[in-house]
Amino acid sequence: MKRRWRADACLILCGVLVWFLADAERVRRAAAEALALCGGAVIPALFPFMAVSALLVALGFGEWLSPYLAGLMALFRQPGPAGSALLLGLVGGYPVGARTATELYQKGLLTADEAERLLGFCNNSNPVFLVSVLGSGVFGDVRIGVWLWLIHVLAALLTGLFFRGPKAPTRRRKPFSAPMVREMPPFQTAFVDAVRGACGTMLSVCGFVVLFYVLARPLAALGGTAGAALVGCMELFSVTPLLTADRIGFILAAGCAGWGGLSIQCQSAAVLDGSGLRVRNCVFGKLLHGGISVVLAAGVCARLF
Repeated sequence: MKRRWRADACLILCGVLVWFLADAERVRRAAAEALALCGGAVIPALFPFMAVSALLVALGFGEWLSPYLAGLMALFRQPGPAGSALLLGLVGGYPVGARTATELYQKGLLTADEAERLLGFCNNSNPVFLVSVLGSGVFGDVRIGVWLWLIHVLAALLTGLFFRGPKAPTRRRKPFSAPMVREMPPFQTAFVDAVRGACGTMLSVCGFVVLFYVLARPLAALGGTAGAALVGCMELFSVTPLLTADRIGFILAAGCAGWGGLSIQCQSAAVLDGSGLRVRNCVFGKLLHGGISVVLAAGVCARLF
């Protein structure tokens, strides 16, 4: 079975390579557009959040925040430090939430089960993309963007309830109830490591954005709602020029932001690489998040358009 799968994958990749060679000029232009997108939007929107979130986790932000978010995270059967991944994921955007959850697990503040369930709902879009890029840029109304953000947050929380899991005895983890329960690195060391790690992650993110931007070009040529939906399934940033400023565009924008695209799933997998955590819940969580977002958007769009 594995050999058959590998053979099919190789055939598909050979077809993609032939397409790249046969249409090299358009592929080059699409890649250049994607690189400009990374330099003008992706890196400015994500890199500062990645560096600062990693520094916060290294300096004990999860332990400090845990008493304040313990009540909320108890709804999801998660310990208090998990709230930092949810909060930073909602503020920093993809894949900051997945990165923070992974770091909490590696620091011993979450068990593997808790971290994998948390990955199902902590990895989300940032408000800048939803309010500014979609709301103001696509729909010409910041209010629409705020509604998209509210739908996104509510859908994430509802998705988290799905990943509560059965109530069971908590596996052992490092204690975190007392302040400074683990030895903190010197600030300069934590700062350098955070920036270096964010650079590596950002390189992976931009690589996936460029590749999926190029792969999505033929889908964009289909036009209409179907073309926009297919592009949104592949890469989130690429769908913005294809959205229409109407009810259908609003619902599609909410669904695509909730799902994130195959590019986001690959970025999350890159963040999890080597951690021992499975990417399965990231994918299932974003599918559920996208579906809930579509339902919520359909319920409110009549008030907005």
